[in-house]
Amino acid sequence: MPSLDRQDNVFVLDLGDGENRFHPDWLTAVGAALDEVEKAAGPRALVTAATGKFYSNGLDLDWLFAHADQHQDYVVSVHELFARMLSLPVITVAALQGHTFAAGAMFSLAHDFRVMRADRGYWCLPEADINIPFTPGMAALIQSRLAPQTAHEAMLTARRYGGSDAAAAGIVDRAVSEDAVRSTAIEIAQAQVSKAGDTLGTIKARMYAPALATLRDTANPLG
Repeated sequence: MPSLDRQDNVFVLDLGDGENRFHPDWLTAVGAALDEVEKAAGPRALVTAATGKFYSNGLDLDWLFAHADQHQDYVVSVHELFARMLSLPVITVAALQGHTFAAGAMFSLAHDFRVMRADRGYWCLPEADINIPFTPGMAALIQSRLAPQTAHEAMLTARRYGGSDAAAAGIVDRAVSEDAVRSTAIEIAQAQVSKAGDTLGTIKARMYAPALATLRDTANPLG
């Protein structure tokens, strides 16, 4: 399960050491961690990271298929996580040490910056290959954070981007060695801790107003 630590003014949220899929309990734990970050006073920033082969493999499809009657509510909760991260009033950096797929990749895009391991691991939106269409909110998030041609290729072809390719495409900001992923993310976050607060939250809310409105549409989240 996710755990929150603090290094000086940088909170580090470790998402776990498995596939870090979005089980409802996992979503609740991440939400509680974000509550703590948001309630803290003074300079601060947030890094999310993970331990092991995966950053996140996205939706917990096993849970979802076993609870099909809760499909819409589940998607609403995932959308809310994306919206909250996209508008969080602190600088956020995702440290992608392993595979970052599907909703996990979308979660990374909701951060302000991304650092990825250069030599192994893929960032991928596989929905076209696994026959699961993007929800309106997911599409809005992706297209608000990637250049149009990159979003087009990533969404339509399910391309697997290695770290260097992801950096070249503007999906991530830095591609570094495995042992530098988390430390580089913390360094980027530490440089921006003074930005935390209401003004930053307002800037984000206005920058991404259309995507946030779509993500927060609870009436028709599946399109």
